[in-house]
Amino acid sequence: MSARKSTKTKEASNFDIVVGIGASAAGLEALEKFFRNMPSDSGLAFVVIQHLDPKHESILGELVQKFTQMNVYQIEDRMPITRNTVYIIPPGKNLEISKNRFKITEIPTELIINMPIDYFFRSLKENLKEKSIGIILSGTGSDGSLGLRDIKAEGGMVMVQSPESAGFTGMPRNAIDTGLVDIVATPEEMPEKLVNYVSGYLKKALEKIPEFEVPEAEKLIGKVFTILKNRMGHDFSDFKRSTIQRRIGRRMTINNTTDLKEYVKLIENSPDETDALFKELLIGVTGFFRDLEAFKSLEKNVFPNIIGRDNVKNRIRIWVTACATGEEAYSIAILLSRYLEIAMIKAEVQIFATDVDESALET
Repeated sequence: MSARKSTKTKEASNFDIVVGIGASAAGLEALEKFFRNMPSDSGLAFVVIQHLDPKHESILGELVQKFTQMNVYQIEDRMPITRNTVYIIPPGKNLEISKNRFKITEIPTELIINMPIDYFFRSLKENLKEKSIGIILSGTGSDGSLGLRDIKAEGGMVMVQSPESAGFTGMPRNAIDTGLVDIVATPEEMPEKLVNYVSGYLKKALEKIPEFEVPEAEKLIGKVFTILKNRMGHDFSDFKRSTIQRRIGRRMTINNTTDLKEYVKLIENSPDETDALFKELLIGVTGFFRDLEAFKSLEKNVFPNIIGRDNVKNRIRIWVTACATGEEAYSIAILLSRYLEIAMIKAEVQIFATDVDESALET
């Protein structure tokens, strides 16, 4: 079978979940193992973002078609997204999603290194929020490691190929080093884990807040809080209950269990899972100038009101709470430095940044 050219002209079909798959060197072998084990009726749409030579026509679609019963298309601009379909990025382009359709964009000429996986993952989270799923397979470099942060920030899920099963370990290891990856697995194991996650947690979570239907649920959740407090030193008992239930539900599905009692036993015996749940509850994802409107307001409304007053005495102190890995604190420093330079004001500036996640502070 050869990769199909799309002839669809009707409006985009309804779809639920898009899985972005980033791959580079030795990625074809990983893609083969993944798609040979992926059911053709999962209801998911798959988008393969691979580093392709822009000077040569890609045959990746034709190769992937040999591994799956799903239709495989090389993406054309404005192509609609449908379920149970595999889409391949065209060579030398970047890719976005816009209103249930693909949007092909040119690579900026000023870029020395293009990161198409990061680029697509960001578009995925902006359009699909918690329904976005990112997978990183074999490859060199770090493409995908920034984009997965965006997916996690919206409550999406990230899966990475285990380095020992990858032909090239750069992309998987860089992704794992973020501390934000939900599942590390071989390409053969990924499809089952992906289907379990979508059917066991995500679809239920999109319909309603998952509830634990056991008589002693409150007692068991209380036990979770106690374990977290004893091991991590932080009390989550006052967190919004719907958030707690969603996050515990995610970790249960990732660990392939629907039994809350079983999950409590797991975190009792596994410091690694306690740490994973801790990070899941914190959602410690940030980025430089992440909320542009907020930073514009800071520059336009806040800085002029606190800088230049007589009582400031050329000293400015700023406290960034829940700073995660610090990008927001540095963004404020950059913005304030520029403001003071333009306004020709000399001031002593102190910026404090705090967070309960010590590993984030180390970064």
